[in-house]
Amino acid sequence: MSRIHFEGPPGAALRTPFCWRPKLGWAVVLFAATVSTPMQAQTPAVLVTATRTPAAADQALAEVTVLDRRQIDAAAGRSLSELLAQQPGLQFWSNGGLGKASSVSVRGLESRHVLLLIDGVRHGSATVGTPNWDNIALDSIERIEIVRGPLSGLYGSDAVAAVVQVFLRRGAAGVAGNAALSVGSNAYRQVGGGLRWGFDAWDGAVQLQQTRNRGFSATNPGVPFGSFNADDDGFRQRSASLQLGLRLPGAWRLEGRLLDAVVGNQYDDGPGVDAKADTLTRVMSVQLAGQVLSGWRSSLRVSRSVDELNTLSSASAFAALGVIGTSQQQLSWDHTLRTPVGELLLLAERVEQEVTRPGAPFAVSQRSILGLGLGLSGQAAGQRWQLSLRSDRNSQFGRQNTGTLGYGLDLTPQLRAAFSIGKSFVMPSFNQLYFPNFGNPKLLPEEGVQRELSLRWADLGQTVHVSYFDNRIRGYISSGPLPVNIPRVRSDGFSLSYQAVLAAWTLAASADLIDPRNDTANSANFGRVLPRRAKEMLRAAADVDLGAFKLGGSLSSVGPRFENAANTTPVAGYATLDLRADWRLARHWSLGLKLNNLANRRYETTLGYNQPGRELYASLRYVGS
Repeated sequence: MSRIHFEGPPGAALRTPFCWRPKLGWAVVLFAATVSTPMQAQTPAVLVTATRTPAAADQALAEVTVLDRRQIDAAAGRSLSELLAQQPGLQFWSNGGLGKASSVSVRGLESRHVLLLIDGVRHGSATVGTPNWDNIALDSIERIEIVRGPLSGLYGSDAVAAVVQVFLRRGAAGVAGNAALSVGSNAYRQVGGGLRWGFDAWDGAVQLQQTRNRGFSATNPGVPFGSFNADDDGFRQRSASLQLGLRLPGAWRLEGRLLDAVVGNQYDDGPGVDAKADTLTRVMSVQLAGQVLSGWRSSLRVSRSVDELNTLSSASAFAALGVIGTSQQQLSWDHTLRTPVGELLLLAERVEQEVTRPGAPFAVSQRSILGLGLGLSGQAAGQRWQLSLRSDRNSQFGRQNTGTLGYGLDLTPQLRAAFSIGKSFVMPSFNQLYFPNFGNPKLLPEEGVQRELSLRWADLGQTVHVSYFDNRIRGYISSGPLPVNIPRVRSDGFSLSYQAVLAAWTLAASADLIDPRNDTANSANFGRVLPRRAKEMLRAAADVDLGAFKLGGSLSSVGPRFENAANTTPVAGYATLDLRADWRLARHWSLGLKLNNLANRRYETTLGYNQPGRELYASLRYVGS
């Protein structure tokens, strides 16, 4: 997908609002009150992203989040990027409502510093260089794993700030169906359903979904470059996912997966023309996995992902009509061996990227990456360790060596201290390198080093996690036309999160204080905050199960930010409150109500681009068993 972002015009300097500081105090009170309350024990989720092998999430040294189907259902009317931005350490900015271009930032870094995997397959745009969050329908997702911190030692380029892995719905024993019908504000309507099954050696799942939304004006008169258009900018989406699995003799399994989604968008890039574009997301993979010998498992995956943007009409003289796309072919071979010092992972991976654009092709339109790596994770006597090393050979930039070292110590049965250090890198995108009158072919890969100290306390179903992180990026690529490598950028700060189950109550809260800044001494923007990043974020959520009724709410408060690198164009902070209710009508049927942005707060995450006001959604769901 191709999008070019430019910095906005200078404006008045921004001062932190006086009312902001007390909100941090409220968060501390909430943490103190909930930590002192007895909780119920919970079964830890199983995580695969942190080490590329299955492990209990509560044993991970990194800060992790696992979102299940129940939490995804609670995000009615929201996009994937908005759902992610409700989690500790994450924030987003977008060019309007559903389906519009959005970015997800983790711990103050760029969206290009977050690797998106769909069932283990890389997906995103090599032209823009960022994941495409906007096409993935929440209805097709079984669960989401978020692992914060550098993981280039396991996954290569882009895994600087985090890896987000989306798992599509999959088969299970027996036969079970699901269906949902939703209506809401701005003529929102969605219908979807699916089936999963498992008989003898076969299992599978299929999920279909269609969404339409009249939308609202994505822009307001404050948008730069004359892009304002007062019309409603609608959204439509068709999505299908399929999974088929076959159990083979000798504990082997063959599995195929497919995701196909098409989004039709109206957007604003100037008056006079109703700008339109279609976006395609397609991910296909076949995997063979099983046990070679006792203590030795192997998996081989062949996959292909496609990201395409087809611009149908535009008011901008800079937008070329036609298709700009990315195709990624991936072959990965993992081996996991049980050893006396832990699980040893050996991996080999090859990625072929090819990009296309309307008219004359890029000066270079393809590249290949060969990655070889190893990982080791284990535990003994209250100690935990994790090590990864990887070497990537890139046809454009040569060799990149990365890795991570993590160590954890159980100070008590409930309290664990951990330290990690990791090296990561990001390749420049094809737009940044070669887009006519915009790119700079002399750009070099960004290289990052992160250090993190953390404490994790868990007991009787309640968990507190506090971490200090320090991300340093060398050769950071600037935004806007003719980008350059900025020698040093740094983002450090604290993240505090809390989760608990208290009888019928489920509680969560988080506070993030980060300082993402230009750290290049003697430069014009030394010490300035990186564009579009808020330095303070607070979140709280509470849900209560009353039997046939479930009630809940989520509060998000995001601090002010700047639109440009010089910090002369402010974007105000905001707070939103979402309420939700579910009524179990019968064993398999439920009615859900969701009220987003209760106070109808008008706010922006990107200068001149509107975010949704108050919106009401109703969903009738059927879930078989």
